[in-house]
Amino acid sequence: MATAAHFSSCQRRRGTVRVTLFLLYFWGSLISLSCATRLSSVARQKLEVEKHLKRLNKPPIKSIQSPDGDIIDCVHISHQPAFDHPFLKDHKIQMRPSYHPEGLYDDNKMSTGSKERTKPLTQLWHMNGRCPEDTIPVRRTKKEDVLRASSVKRYGKKKHRNIPKPRSSDPDFINQSGHQHAIAYVEGDKYYGAKATINVWEPKIQQPNEFSLSQIWLLGGSFGQDLNSIEAGWQVSPNLYGDNNTRLFTYWTSDAYQATGCYNLLCSGFIQINSEIAMGASISPVSALRNSQYDISILIWKDTKEGHWWMQFGNDYVLGYWPSFLFSYLADSASMIEWGGEVVNSEPDGQHTATQMGSGHFPEEGFGKSSYFRNIQVVDSSNNLKSPKSLGSFTDQSNCYDVQTGDNDDWGHYFYYGGPGRNPNCP
Repeated sequence: MATAAHFSSCQRRRGTVRVTLFLLYFWGSLISLSCATRLSSVARQKLEVEKHLKRLNKPPIKSIQSPDGDIIDCVHISHQPAFDHPFLKDHKIQMRPSYHPEGLYDDNKMSTGSKERTKPLTQLWHMNGRCPEDTIPVRRTKKEDVLRASSVKRYGKKKHRNIPKPRSSDPDFINQSGHQHAIAYVEGDKYYGAKATINVWEPKIQQPNEFSLSQIWLLGGSFGQDLNSIEAGWQVSPNLYGDNNTRLFTYWTSDAYQATGCYNLLCSGFIQINSEIAMGASISPVSALRNSQYDISILIWKDTKEGHWWMQFGNDYVLGYWPSFLFSYLADSASMIEWGGEVVNSEPDGQHTATQMGSGHFPEEGFGKSSYFRNIQVVDSSNNLKSPKSLGSFTDQSNCYDVQTGDNDDWGHYFYYGGPGRNPNCP
């Protein structure tokens, strides 16, 4: 009996061992499969990132290390990212616009006795060199830049629905977009360009996924899926650039930020002709409270002969153009122009963000404290720069960020704008 019981016990133990071994094998296989899946996913992402970097970073003729850590590649003008676009394969680069708008406001004509004078500025990478003729400066994209994006596909793109819509009929517009604005605008006519001189600051950003920018928008179409937009100005965007530097930027889209367009040269589209100014590079120096004020002038206008939209930076640098075929509505003209500030409000812990707009100070604090746009002009159908008629203003939450317009002999049409975000009146 004892022998039989012992035999039965051994059988049970063997069965238990077999079941245990099977379970170990089963779970081991699942873990291996899971690890393999993860590894293959990581490998796929790595390959995807490398391919994207190869597409963006064209072989340079010369590279310049900027003091802020950027690398500026001097890429031959005919090898720039624009020419990855299938419609631009045989495009002949237009090296200068057919027309320049008449009536350009001369910033040097400001009253010599005015205390409200500003100083010129440059880009930080210029400290260590310049790009040769027949090249354009391109900020090199690094692996970590792409990895900060939500996906490789979305790298260099804005999120959908972040255009300020004055007098919006959509009560959920602010909450859905997560973006807030303080702007001046014109609408109700055909516009062939816009200009402004923009005060440059370095606003504080609370969360890495937030940004603060000051820009010009040229808009066509509705505020739905078909919106066309050309944008340019300065921004602080830790997620895009990996730091808190103030940088020159451009943007375009022809379908409300869905599939088309991007920042700077991060997709094919904008054709750069200038070897001096790098899109996405740091601007230096920037304005300081009760101290020297610095600003940049931006002009965007339509060359009615060729149809392209050109951009000029300052009085001297014609940067390049957006070919007209990129757009539907803007292939003809813009129906609205906006100037002003925008921030992302991610509302951490249910509170309003403390990300600053402009200088972080409200408009009523004035010159040296609050940020401004001055010499605001539009280009009409006769290619003349003119002061805008009926300049409106709009802000999502005036107790967080506000705007105040005005005009005088020195500054033409202008406005102060911005604010600190979270404060006792904006909890």
